Amino acid sequence: MLGMRKTYDAAFKAKVALEAVKGEKTITQIASDFGVHPNQIRQWRDHLLAALPEVFSHRRPQEEKSRDELEAELYRQIGQLKVEVEWLKKNLKSSSRAEASRSRA
Repeated sequence: MLGMRKTYDAAFKAKVALEAVKGEKTITQIASDFGVHPNQIRQWRDHLLAALPEVFSHRRPQEEKSRDELEAELYRQIGQLKVEVEWLKKNLKSSSRAEASRSRA
C-alpha cells in the first residue's frame, strides 16, 4: 500500500535513539538493523538528547504537583456546575408548573 506511513511506539524509538547515542555503530548500521531511515534515527537521537536534561530536573515533580492541583480544582468546578444544572432543571420544572396552573385559573 503506497502512502501508508509506519508508526513506531515510544519504546522502539527510545531503543533506537539510545543505540544511536551510544555510538558503537554508525547511523547507517543502526538503520539497516532496525529497518528505519537514517534521518528518522537522527531525529529521534536529537529529540532524546534535548529531553535528557528534564529527566534530572527538580522542577518536574513540582510541575506534576501543580497539574494535579489544577486537575482537582477543575473536577471540583465540574461537580459544582452539575449540582447547579440539576437545581436549575428542578426549579424550571416547578416554575413552569406554577405558571401553567396560574394560566388555567
